[in-house]
Amino acid sequence: MKIDFAKLQFQYQLYKQDIDRNIQAVLDKSNYILGEEVSVLETMLSEYTGVKHVLACSNGTDALLLAMMAIDLQPGDEVITTPFTFIATAETIALMQAKPIFVDIQPDSFNIDPAEIEAAITAKTRAIMPVSLYGQPADMTEINAIAIKHNLKVIIDGAQSFGALYDGKAEAHHGDIYTTSFFPAKPLGCYGDGGAVLTNDDQYAEKIKMLRVHGQNERYRHKYIGMGGRLDTIQAAVLLAKLPHYQQELRDRQAVAATYHTLLRGLVTPVLRNNRNSVWAQYTVRVQKRDQVQADLKDLGIPVSVHYPMPLHRQECFQYLGLKGNLFPVSEQAAEEVMSLPMNPFMTENEIHYVADKLNEIS
Repeated sequence: MKIDFAKLQFQYQLYKQDIDRNIQAVLDKSNYILGEEVSVLETMLSEYTGVKHVLACSNGTDALLLAMMAIDLQPGDEVITTPFTFIATAETIALMQAKPIFVDIQPDSFNIDPAEIEAAITAKTRAIMPVSLYGQPADMTEINAIAIKHNLKVIIDGAQSFGALYDGKAEAHHGDIYTTSFFPAKPLGCYGDGGAVLTNDDQYAEKIKMLRVHGQNERYRHKYIGMGGRLDTIQAAVLLAKLPHYQQELRDRQAVAATYHTLLRGLVTPVLRNNRNSVWAQYTVRVQKRDQVQADLKDLGIPVSVHYPMPLHRQECFQYLGLKGNLFPVSEQAAEEVMSLPMNPFMTENEIHYVADKLNEIS
């Protein structure tokens, strides 16, 4: 059996008629930048989450930049985040000439450990940036309590978690600003780059709307130093065709994860907290001798991926931070052991059983 990791082509064929029709409508109107599909998408995403403001943008990385620009992050400011995430989380902090301050993760959820945050706060700390890794929100109740105590902003990097719930509400309600990505491999993905910034704050929303078009408050009048951070209309059209199916896809992803949970034996599988769910952007387990396990699974037609093989404080680009030694042991160990299994809402029972059975045999 040969397994497809994400089944993007399979999904396209399912929704082909709607996707093609939406794209053709944009081509017919030739309104490629901030066309009406973008504003329609923003309205629908607002209705989906219950969040007051949704600003679609060019990608998840720019969404983070827009969020930090909105809170007026300054050079030399510090933002507390996790070293066990995709580079964009800390890269954008550095691009703002601020300083990423890393704290370790929880071993079972892979998310930032709130118990480690308070000790990292200094007079320069401006924000906390939790990451909803693999699709599950971090411990937002504890994080927000710390933020309120120390007068800090909370920006949620939800690049992998759009649609996740925390205490029964969309995750975006649990921070000052929430950002997400519509990269094709995300649970809700377009056919290129795309992202969004979500907030219930009127002032942040107004500022972000200007920042994504070079800080304009009217044509050729620039209130802020901004960026070209707009979402292409064609990408909005693709997302509009997918969005009506998204809730069912999330239920199907959760069913795949539940089956993996049941079938996998002797492996450390993801732990889901009681007061939240996960959209299962990845289903990530811990394995010993990962390289050999990967190679064996590949020979059996099972693609796997590693998210992420090197924590950020070990990356060459962050050597200037001077973080030496085993400062974040949980992140270090996770980077050596994590492996993501095929995960998509279209996996059949036979495919899930095949992956689980072969992994049980090998490990």
